[in-house]
Parts: sequence; structure tokens; C-alpha cells
Amino acid sequence: MYKFLFLDLDDTLLDFGAAEDVAIRRTFREVGIEPTEKLIARYKQINAAQWERYERGEIPRAQVLTERYDLLFAEFGIHMPGWKCEDVYRKYLGIGHYFVPGAVELLDYLRGRGYRLFLASNGVAATQNSRLDSAGIRPYFEDIFISETTGSHKPDRRYFDYCFSHISGFEKDAALLIGDSLSSDIRGGKNAGIHTCWFNPGGRTAPPELQPDYQISSLDELRRIL
Repeated sequence: MYKFLFLDLDDTLLDFGAAEDVAIRRTFREVGIEPTEKLIARYKQINAAQWERYERGEIPRAQVLTERYDLLFAEFGIHMPGWKCEDVYRKYLGIGHYFVPGAVELLDYLRGRGYRLFLASNGVAATQNSRLDSAGIRPYFEDIFISETTGSHKPDRRYFDYCFSHISGFEKDAALLIGDSLSSDIRGGKNAGIHTCWFNPGGRTAPPELQPDYQISSLDELRRIL
């Protein structure tokens, strides 16, 4: 039924939470800030909220990347420009990788059965490319679509229109998007008119307007759907 598979990167194939935690702690230490658990937890909350604002089109990417620190530091009385942390954080985030359980096995399975694989990721291109190379999974994909280089981002339909226009012989009815984010992946797939599979290891509940076509709690469950 499906031939064209679009796979999200962060928290679908690579464990972004693990990479983020290591990178932000190393960043704060390098710039002279003690990475307390309270500070780290609040950073993650602010960061998630900023990316959600970006996905809704409320703020540009550049504002996300520096304002998350400015908001955090204002709360904690830390006097340091956000851009200084962002430069260090970007360096550490691109180093190393942490796989979601079953990710490599899934990629081997899909490639071995002739599926056409495409990476569909929001994020900073230099960082995502560095992580792909570190993880060694670039060769699995026929093409890689990172929002910073496509001109728009998930869930914007224009992002997917760009992807579709760059795939030879593309058939929308034979396409499936697999990702962990309701706001960018599932909403994006619906905006683009393709089927969606929600990777939901945490057992969350999707609202009625964002019901995916399929839902899996582990990556190996995708084989059953395909």
C-alpha cells in the first residue's frame, strides 16, 4: 500500500531528549552557569513552548534559538546574552547521537524491502546534518528535507509541497509520514493530504482533530502496518 515513507528525526529515530540533556548541561558549564535540575527542567519547558510558537508561525526560528535563553535567564536572574549560549549549545548538540530503540533495525528492514525513504525534519540544518553523519544513517535516505533549507517547516503544507516536488514519480496515495509530534508531524501530514503514523511511546491521547491514521508505541510495530 505504501511506497514513500517520510520519517521524522528527533524522538522518532534519534533520541533528542538525551542529546539535548547532555548538550545543555555541557553548555551551561562552559559559560559558567551551574546546571541545576531546576534550571534544566525550566529550560526544557521554555524550549518546548518556543518551538510550538514557531510551528504555529508566531515567531521566526532565529527568535526561538536565542529567546529561550533570554526568558530562562530573566526568570533566574542570570545576566548573560542568549546568543552566547546558543553558539556553544549548537556545537555540543551536533556531537554524538543516541538512537531511539529499534531505529537502526527499522531502517535496515525498510531499506531491505525496497521502500523509498525520506527524512522530514524541522531544525537547524547544520546541526541535523551533523547528527545524521554522527549516527551514520544518511545513506538510508533517498533525500533529506530539513526545514531550514526548504523555505518552510512542518506542519506548513508548503514544506510538504516542496518535498513532493523533489521526489520522482511521487504518489500521494502511497505516502506515509511517521513521527512523534502531533503538532508538526500529524498535523503536517493531514495538511499535506497524506496518511500519518504517530509514534507514541508515552501513551499520550491525541485530540479529536489530530487523530492519526495509525499509532505505534514502538518502532518495530511499524512493520505490522506496512
